[in-house]
Amino acid sequence: MDVDAYVAAHNAEWRRLEQLINKSRKLTGAEVDELVELYQRTATHLSVVRSSAPDPMLVGRLSSLVARGRAAVGGAQAPLWRDVGNFATRSFPAVAYRLKWWWLGNALLGNLLALVLGVWVARNPEVQASIATPYQIRELVEHDFANYYVEHSAASFAFQVWINNAWVSAVALIFGILLGIPTLYVLLLNQLNLGVTGGLMFAYGKGDIFFGLILPHGLLELTAVYLACGAGLKLGWTIIDPGPRRRGQALAEEGRACVAVAIGLVGVLLVSGLIEGFVTGWVHITWLRVGIGVVAEAAFLAYVIVLGRRATRQGDTGDADLTPDTAPTSG
Repeated sequence: MDVDAYVAAHNAEWRRLEQLINKSRKLTGAEVDELVELYQRTATHLSVVRSSAPDPMLVGRLSSLVARGRAAVGGAQAPLWRDVGNFATRSFPAVAYRLKWWWLGNALLGNLLALVLGVWVARNPEVQASIATPYQIRELVEHDFANYYVEHSAASFAFQVWINNAWVSAVALIFGILLGIPTLYVLLLNQLNLGVTGGLMFAYGKGDIFFGLILPHGLLELTAVYLACGAGLKLGWTIIDPGPRRRGQALAEEGRACVAVAIGLVGVLLVSGLIEGFVTGWVHITWLRVGIGVVAEAAFLAYVIVLGRRATRQGDTGDADLTPDTAPTSG
C-alpha cells in the first residue's frame, strides 16, 4: 500500500474528526452523528494501516486520534450536572423557541375553537340538552367541577394530574410521526372538553368559578400541551416537507428535538401539577390563586424567550443527543 496516497485520500477526514473532537462539548446533533461516523472510519483506517503498511508515525497519529475519538464518543469527561444544566438552559428553551410559531398557532386556533364552542353551548339550550340531562349539568356546574380539585389529597392529586398530562403530551409528540393526525386529535379533544365545560358553566352563571379554577394551573398546563402538539405537528410535517435536508436526516433531527421537548415538559407539567394539586382547589382567594398561575405562565414564557432566543442565536436548535456520559452533548 502506498502510504502517501492513503494519507492524501483520507487526511481530510482525519482533520475533520480532530476538529469535531476539539469542540465535542458544543456539537449539534448532526455533528454528533458525523463524529461517530468519522471515528468508526478512522478506526478502520488504523486497522488497514497496521495490517498493510505499519508506518510507525502514521500508526501513532491514527492511534492517538482513535483514542481521542473514543473518549469523545464515550463522553468520558461529560459530568452529568453539566449535561443537565446545558439541557435546561440551552437545548430545551432553544427547541421551544424554534418551534414558537407552531405552538403559538396551536394556542391561538385551539382557544378560538374552544371559545366558539363555549359560546355555542352557552347560548343554545338544545345543545346543552344533547350533552347531558339538566340534573347532570346542575351537578357538574354546582358541585362536580369544583369538587374535582379537592376530592383527593393534594399530593396524590398533583401526582395523578402530572402523570396524566405527561401521558397526553407524550402521545401528542410520539404519534406526530403519523403525519401529525393523532396529534391533531389530542389537540381537538382537549379544546372540545375545555369549550363544552366552559359553555355549560357560563350557561348556569358559573363563568367566574370556571375561570377562577381553570386559570391557576391551566395557563401553564395548556401551554405545555400546545408545545407538545406543536412539536408533534412539526415532526409530522417534516415527513411531508423535509425542506433542503434529506428526509431521513430531517426526521432524525426533529425526532431528537421532540425528545428534548418531552424531557423538558416533564418539569413544566410537574409545576402545573403542583399548582393544580396544592393551589387550585385549596387557595380560596380567587385573585391570589389566579395570580400564581399568571406568574408561573409569565416565568415560563420569559424562560423560553430569553434563554431560547439566546441559544438559537448561538446556533443551538435543540437537536441534541440527550444521553449523558454516552455521547457528546450539543451546546
